[in-house]
Amino acid sequence: MNGIVPFFKKEICEMIRTKRLMVLGIVFTLLGIMAPWLAKLTPKMYEMLSDDLDQQGVIIKDVKVTALDSWLNFEKNLPMALIIMLIIFCSIFTNEYSKGTLIPLITKGLSRTGMVLAKVTVMMLTWTAGLWLCFGITCFYTDFYWDNSTVSGIAFSTFCWWLFGVFMICTETFFSSFASSSAQVLAGTGAVYFILMLAGAYKKLSELLPVRLTDSTSLYKSSLSKSDYFTAIIITAALSVVLILSALIKTGKRSI
Repeated sequence: MNGIVPFFKKEICEMIRTKRLMVLGIVFTLLGIMAPWLAKLTPKMYEMLSDDLDQQGVIIKDVKVTALDSWLNFEKNLPMALIIMLIIFCSIFTNEYSKGTLIPLITKGLSRTGMVLAKVTVMMLTWTAGLWLCFGITCFYTDFYWDNSTVSGIAFSTFCWWLFGVFMICTETFFSSFASSSAQVLAGTGAVYFILMLAGAYKKLSELLPVRLTDSTSLYKSSLSKSDYFTAIIITAALSVVLILSALIKTGKRSI
């Protein structure tokens, strides 16, 4: 465990120096603004297209936009935010190995376990801060234009997305523990996500998988209750722990 604090400070400095923190801050802020604004602009967009659609025989009546439309946009934006973050962090481990920057630190007595835990902590803190920043902005503007109380489960659904993001971070960390390039890390992480999406097509199986946590629409529309997500939450949390423990073991055996 020795070395968590030095590695943590090092990662924070690296994020500031490489402007990754600034980029992610901008991304989460823009996505938070886009959700309610796109909903607000939807009637005007249909109005602009109404003449062309009338000529094609398509008649659009008055389009009514509610808070639900804003939160549905928020849900659609979250995968983009998570993917961008995973891409930015995909080389956080492999660069250390390829450049040999870990050698002097390890030889000074800093542990590999401390290195892994510090990097994971930074990634999780970044995801947590970014996600809830995005949520806060969407929540403010949605309530300003409409009424958040008309949509159920917005905070709980965001927590579910947070946990899913934590799981994907743990997945990326696992592949980083033995992959030799950032491309391999991304390929492995993407493959897990793709497999989960395919498996989630089966209703009974989806109830047990982490992908269930990304189904915010059912919560917004009260098609599902919070209790319907509890099994997936427990399994996702357990898998995240297993992935981190596996990453620690593999990193300890990896040659620098």
